[in-house]
Amino acid sequence: MPFSTAVADRASPWRVRPAVGFLHPLEVVKDEDLDLAAKREILAAWASDASAVEDQPTQRWLLGTLAPVALSEVLAALRRLDGAGLS
Repeated sequence: MPFSTAVADRASPWRVRPAVGFLHPLEVVKDEDLDLAAKREILAAWASDASAVEDQPTQRWLLGTLAPVALSEVLAALRRLDGAGLS
C-alpha cells in the first residue's frame, strides 16, 4: 500500500466510528468537510439494520453517537442528500 493511501485511510475516522461528533443525521448532510460519498457512507451505516436498537426497530443508534435517532430522520437526511446531489 503506498504511503499516501495509508495516510488517507487513517484520516477517515468514520470508517471505524462513523458518527463520532454527530448528534443528528442532518449534521452529516450539512458538514462541509465531508464529500458526498462520505456523507452517504455515514448515513447508510446509520440507517442499517446493524444500527437498529433492540426491540425498537424504528430507532437507530450508530456507534459513536450519544443517543438513538428515529430511522425516519436518517432516511430524511439521505433523501435530502440525494436532492443536493442532483443540483
